[in-house]
Amino acid sequence: MIENIAEASDSTVTRLSPAKINLFLHITGKRADGYHNLQTVFRLLDWGDYLYFSLMDDSLVPTADNKADANTLCHQLLVLAGAEAITTDIEDNLIFKAARALLAFAIESNKLPSQLVPVHVTLDKHLPMGAGLGGGSSNAATTMLVLNELWQLNFTRDALIKIGAKVGADVPIFIFGQDAIAMGIGEELTGINLPDQQYLVLTPEAHVNTAKLFAHPKLQRDIAPLSIDTIKNQSNDYVQNLNTLYHNVFTPVVTSLAPAVAEALDYLKGLESQALGTARMTGSGSAVFLPLDASISSNKKLLAKWVEEAPCAGYVVGSF
Repeated sequence: MIENIAEASDSTVTRLSPAKINLFLHITGKRADGYHNLQTVFRLLDWGDYLYFSLMDDSLVPTADNKADANTLCHQLLVLAGAEAITTDIEDNLIFKAARALLAFAIESNKLPSQLVPVHVTLDKHLPMGAGLGGGSSNAATTMLVLNELWQLNFTRDALIKIGAKVGADVPIFIFGQDAIAMGIGEELTGINLPDQQYLVLTPEAHVNTAKLFAHPKLQRDIAPLSIDTIKNQSNDYVQNLNTLYHNVFTPVVTSLAPAVAEALDYLKGLESQALGTARMTGSGSAVFLPLDASISSNKKLLAKWVEEAPCAGYVVGSF
């Protein structure tokens, strides 16, 4: 699990908050609650943001008087730095929302300790926002995992996944902490073992509103669902190359609305014959990526050239 990726000093815990990519992304139908059912394979990367958690040992916060108000308690227990450029109001930040959801669940389940130590959280942001890499969701999941440990709440991973799903649809995969087949809105997760892989990831400066994408008339929403066994057994059809059955339904919509994404994807497509992989978009954009064959992964000079010549920021990253 991601929670094991840690370095700790006497007072600070450092965690990687990793990015994810979708090797494919299908919509299989609309749900009664207004959300859409998805099928995808999430791949976690060894690249992401960093979060630093420091216990503020000089004070303890009694919780008895605040059990009915997780929001007030969260303000007393969480100090967040490094996220000012993301949200001006801390209550809109996914890190705060994750901590608040964790406290609310502790209150509801009557497992809130009588006093808790405040925690100072510093975000070192590297992942671009709105890129489909799951940065904010990963920050939320990492926060829940660490606070669950620091506050000794001892909730199970399954419980944290349920809490995380209420914070954001992509939060559960980062709590799950490994590559997975995802169904439902992304919270129904089945682990999958995939070969180690390197990717060339491009992050064009473009963002298309997710709600606008889901409402777009050209978005395909009725792909026949596949069984978990089929997805597991057909990994050769989407890991390195994308065969006909597998694709990202958002790609034609996003590329029509965001020329920078289309340009970045076209650039990667021009490298496919050398990389021996299929370029594609992750999530609902805007990041695009190209799987790299093992014969290319060690050619640092060539990869540096590809990054330098890319039409936007580029990174060579590995699987988690």
